[in-house]
Amino acid sequence: MRIDTTELADVLVLTPQPFRDDRGLFTRTFDAGEFDAHLGVPGLAASFVQDSQSRSHRGVVRGMHGRGGRGEAKLVRCAHGAVHDVLVDIRPGSPSFGQRQAFRLDDTDFRHLYVPPGFLHGFQALTDIADVCYRIDRPHDPTEDLAVAYDDAELGIEWPQPVTRVSERDAGAGSWRELLGHLTPRS
Repeated sequence: MRIDTTELADVLVLTPQPFRDDRGLFTRTFDAGEFDAHLGVPGLAASFVQDSQSRSHRGVVRGMHGRGGRGEAKLVRCAHGAVHDVLVDIRPGSPSFGQRQAFRLDDTDFRHLYVPPGFLHGFQALTDIADVCYRIDRPHDPTEDLAVAYDDAELGIEWPQPVTRVSERDAGAGSWRELLGHLTPRS
């Protein structure tokens, strides 16, 4: 597995190295030992406690979601299809605070993202069906949910396809400016 840094502080792209032959392919999508060794944090991979999966149709946007309190670390990958995945750093004091970066995640190269606590996350399905898998480091607590509108003008996220559908929650999400008023530096 190749592990690369990104423009956003502490975010990593993990790219498996599949073995392909006339039968198809085999790949290890995650290796806890390599992950922990790269970060220099023994046992970090073992802290992931919940796996979830979503299925979306072409043009659907899910996001922009985050987590208050201690935040939430996650591994995100697209198991089927392709998505335009977007992260925004909401960690006051971070060298990349307020910056965003987009990534293509798909079922061709199997790249996935390590997203540390303190990021908004969202994606748009680029294919007729896109299955996204999330592995998070603590059980979901809806009382800590954060959300910013996917079309917030200040965030200025450019979705590559026309947006066909969003949830009621995402349609009614607050603004980037409102979120800034609630963020406090982490200790």
